[in-house]
Amino acid sequence: MSLLTLPNAREQTKSVRATVLVFKDPRSQELLNRIERLAPSEANALIIGETGTGKELVARHIHKLSRRSGAPFVAVNCGAFSETLVESELFGHEKGAYTGATSSKAGWFESANGGTLFLDEIGDLPLNMQVKLLRVLQEREVVRLGSRTPVSINVRVVAATNVNLADAVVAGHFREDLFYRLHVATIRLPPLRERPGDILPLAEFFLEEHCQRLGYNRATLSLEAERKLLGHTWPGNIRELENAIHHALLVCRNQQVQPGDLQLAELPSAPRHDALRHEAFPHALAPRVEATLEQALLELFESNKPDLYEHVEEVLFRTAYHFCHGNQLQTGRLLGISRNIVRARLEKIGELNLSRTG
Repeated sequence: MSLLTLPNAREQTKSVRATVLVFKDPRSQELLNRIERLAPSEANALIIGETGTGKELVARHIHKLSRRSGAPFVAVNCGAFSETLVESELFGHEKGAYTGATSSKAGWFESANGGTLFLDEIGDLPLNMQVKLLRVLQEREVVRLGSRTPVSINVRVVAATNVNLADAVVAGHFREDLFYRLHVATIRLPPLRERPGDILPLAEFFLEEHCQRLGYNRATLSLEAERKLLGHTWPGNIRELENAIHHALLVCRNQQVQPGDLQLAELPSAPRHDALRHEAFPHALAPRVEATLEQALLELFESNKPDLYEHVEEVLFRTAYHFCHGNQLQTGRLLGISRNIVRARLEKIGELNLSRTG
């Protein structure tokens, strides 16, 4: 069994990222083989996977196995900066380039020169920055904000996303040419529910890790607790599993975790909302939900309602937005698209929360 961990993993406890990956499940072993084949190349890579599946860990492993392993690895979250700051962060700025720029500063590309730049949540990058990023990838040089002098860079870009970039391209929110530039080597990271052979090895790792951190004696999982872990769908993936084990250790007795000690996240139980999500139903009920949706669409088709597509899209976005309590980021994750697409649609239908949450 192979294992990957983040540097200083114990300092990452409040992060939503996965701090460890194991490759025990056959699907994970196949994934590891693909990573090891792609890593030595100089090709840009795109990692696709849900939040908490370990995308940064995969990016770090790609860097470690490449010829750039002795050079910097710089990890950046594209959704963490405002649209006005992202250019300066990416490409750097000169002194006086804007109010508050009291000194010159290198951007992420220059900081990663000779190594690997990991761009997480690439789908949240504004369109105007996508144009400039594409130019940098093509020309292999950056121009700092406030300067006209290009700076040559030698950087391998590994991007990651938890949304479908192909859909974002179709919707006009992600550049097609940039998509293909990043899509040279694609790695699809399956969610934890699709690699059940990794669940118990991960749980055992977290048991040992948190027992050491808390100063506890070594704890174990009961058979019933193991069954509960294997039966859960893990919407929060590896990070959710770590949190569940951490909580269980705080409340379990006699150094053994029982099913009642595992506080697992449940999907919302409101019938109206659950009907929109197959995961909230046993598999036997999923066809009935789909049939209800199809019947509703057929009735709409028969009504000859004008601008039907726009109407259905508006209902979908408004319902999803309300379901997520006005949180744009969660709405994007629910629908499998970027927050930028959500924001554009909400502005179009006049539904955007005035507080612009998420």
